[in-house]
Amino acid sequence: MKKSDLLEPIAGNGLLHRRLFLKSSVAAMGAAGLQFITAKVATAAPLEVPAWMQIPGTGMSGYGARSRHEEHIQRSFGSLPGTVGVGSSKTPLEHLEGIITPGALHFERHHNGIPDIAPLEHQLLIHGLVDRPLTFDLESLTRYPLVSHIHFLECSGNSGANNAPKPPQLPASSIHGLVSCSEWTGVPLAVLLDEAGVQSEGSWILAEGSDAAAMSRSIPMAKVRDDAIVAIYQNGEHLRPANGYPMRLFLPGWEGNMSVKWLRRIQVTSGPTMTKDETSKYSDLMPDGRSKLFTFPMEVKSLITSPSGTNAMQGTGLYQVSGIAWSGLGRIRRVEVSADDGRTWAEAALTDPVLPRAFTRFRLPWRWDGGPAVLQSRAIDETGAVQPTRTVLLGERGANYRYHYNAIQSWAVSETGEVSNVYS
Repeated sequence: MKKSDLLEPIAGNGLLHRRLFLKSSVAAMGAAGLQFITAKVATAAPLEVPAWMQIPGTGMSGYGARSRHEEHIQRSFGSLPGTVGVGSSKTPLEHLEGIITPGALHFERHHNGIPDIAPLEHQLLIHGLVDRPLTFDLESLTRYPLVSHIHFLECSGNSGANNAPKPPQLPASSIHGLVSCSEWTGVPLAVLLDEAGVQSEGSWILAEGSDAAAMSRSIPMAKVRDDAIVAIYQNGEHLRPANGYPMRLFLPGWEGNMSVKWLRRIQVTSGPTMTKDETSKYSDLMPDGRSKLFTFPMEVKSLITSPSGTNAMQGTGLYQVSGIAWSGLGRIRRVEVSADDGRTWAEAALTDPVLPRAFTRFRLPWRWDGGPAVLQSRAIDETGAVQPTRTVLLGERGANYRYHYNAIQSWAVSETGEVSNVYS
């Protein structure tokens, strides 16, 4: 493909070929060939010596801190009225790159605050339909062979703000920020259950946390045997208190509430326990008044994070449309982007690594001519599942379906460059 071909739109309203963001094309064409217009022309004069080069820098510390110039990048958070620990904090997705979420910016969802657990006093009990009940503390878990995997974690209520009749005018993180992606390290739960000896009728487990809400969920044994782990590390360090220290359950690809934090008890059972946390909540109300239970996997989804809601474009020219895609059913196979409200689509470049049940970063060049546009992305996973439109999703589920919202997000760009949330 020739350079001139790469710079020709392949979809409506200025979307260019994804090969512009593939390594071979960038190396062959150079920045000038890509026609990015953000660089300033340098003069022949030597650079001035800035103030920070004229004095010694600060000293070292025992635990690293980010630059003070990045302190504005924060999670948004809030608690229910009259409480201090019942609510959530949301990852600032529009300020992040790559696929790994820093531990300090990982989203949180709490039902009765964050317990302060002394690790030497905490134990995990495995009991119920087992040959011999066992307890494990943090030190004993570290003696087992550990596994590490990169996976996303998403609250099943994520993106629920877009169920509202009118589109909320908020940043991407305030709508979709109950999702993050980390490297999780721990012991396969199946190893611990085998040591306890699961009896033949044991086809489910009950997982219970040691927060004041005693959060508990029922989980099929098939998922436990597949890929469940008792996580004790996140992104290379011990879990943070808000993310389950000293140990938590982690179920790749399934709704976040099931990855019970501060894990204290695993009871092997013959069927689901039907706890308060899976009947009064985390069930899906259908249009006929019935509720669906146990809709565990988080379905295929994508989100353009740049440009996104409440941002402003900085003049016409070539931009990078960037975002994340994920699916609880496996790898992302393809992401398509539209700049004309879904009338035409262009395939985005996927940035390695493309991992199962993890964020996948996608990018596509877009030449904005200053006219109105509606940017969208839709993801397709390896099962062939396609991210639906909002109209299709709500048509199938109705307006009272609170959880598992995975519809296409539409960002409208005005002639003045302002970006807003719209329904298409």
